[in-house]
Amino acid sequence: MKVEIITIGDELLIGQITNTNAAYLSKHLTAIGLEVKWATTVGDDADDLKKALSAALKRSDVVITTGGLGPTHDDITKNVAADYFESDMVFKPEIVERLKHEFAKRGIKMAAVNEGQATVPEKASIIENPVGTAPGLLFEKEGKKCIILPGVPSEMQAICEATVFPMLKKQERTTGQKTIRTTGIAESTLFERLDLNRIEQFAKVAFMPRLSGVDIRLTAKGKHAEELEEKLSNGMRLIREKVGKYIYGYDDEELEEAVAKLLFEKQKTVAVAESCTGGLLAHKLTNISGSSDYFERGVVAYSNEAKMDVLGVPRETLEKHGAVSPETAVTMAEGVRQHGGVDFGISTTGIAGPTGGTKEKPVGLLYVGVANEYRSFSKKFVFFKDRLINKERSVQAALNLLRQELIQA
Repeated sequence: MKVEIITIGDELLIGQITNTNAAYLSKHLTAIGLEVKWATTVGDDADDLKKALSAALKRSDVVITTGGLGPTHDDITKNVAADYFESDMVFKPEIVERLKHEFAKRGIKMAAVNEGQATVPEKASIIENPVGTAPGLLFEKEGKKCIILPGVPSEMQAICEATVFPMLKKQERTTGQKTIRTTGIAESTLFERLDLNRIEQFAKVAFMPRLSGVDIRLTAKGKHAEELEEKLSNGMRLIREKVGKYIYGYDDEELEEAVAKLLFEKQKTVAVAESCTGGLLAHKLTNISGSSDYFERGVVAYSNEAKMDVLGVPRETLEKHGAVSPETAVTMAEGVRQHGGVDFGISTTGIAGPTGGTKEKPVGLLYVGVANEYRSFSKKFVFFKDRLINKERSVQAALNLLRQELIQA
């Protein structure tokens, strides 16, 4: 089943906002076995939108549009769709009542312009919006579906998860996809280690580098769900055989989620001492519901004085080796572990940049310290010159070291 996505709005064409709706829809539609063949973006122009709808419905089985369903003058999608499907517009009082109720819950008086959202194409089915004011619309003609959704990402996603995806899952599934998430290994090294000829007997392979690692996407095609699952399973098995130790999760799982699962499973606790990452490591570890079971404390010890006063790093260590050194990283990890009374202490100290580097200690240099009841050690990393990217990669490196230690615990 071929699907086309049409995202609508001048703000997308001029780069004022990022087109996250197309990415979200493409990802989730592919995951439920549908084939996204085209993605089109058009501005707030009725003629252009009508042409885009016409082209899409000629070549696709399902067309999904996002944007242009609000109450203002530039929200044209509903009227263009009604014109295209030759549908009269009808007023539905029940929609007005629902809107008034939603505004009342928020303590806001509904503007008169919002009543226009209760006028909808007669030939369209209403798709309830569980988190916003603009309902979605469904047109069906000659076996094809045209699904019209609001452009606000949270509203579009809520409608999709509640109604659109369950509806489309019932269609014939011909494509299956699985994403394998790795970290700590370069894309080129993955390419060299994997036997792509064997893997692609079952599923097509794509490498997708990210700041946090490299995702390996497998895409299989078949006539039924069982065939797809078997092909994907075989492909994943061949990948695990070669690079299993670098795999931390699948599909949307983030590294902090994988680490949290291990902390819960092993009933271990952790505290962190951060310098260059400025609290980002603690932030990631506490993004998980229930993190209070394993996360004891996070210390941001940015200055040398804080490292000495809070973490007990000896002055002579800082004077002899510097704040960015394996010795300081280890002492920071040991200090936060001791003060927190936890199983693992993790530290980060480095030069995030773009200034502050030297020939001996360049921008992007990072040391991660790890301390547990059996040993203390540090690991060196060298990243690049972008400060925010270096912070993200530093946190990923620290999380991955903790993951590796937990696997062995």
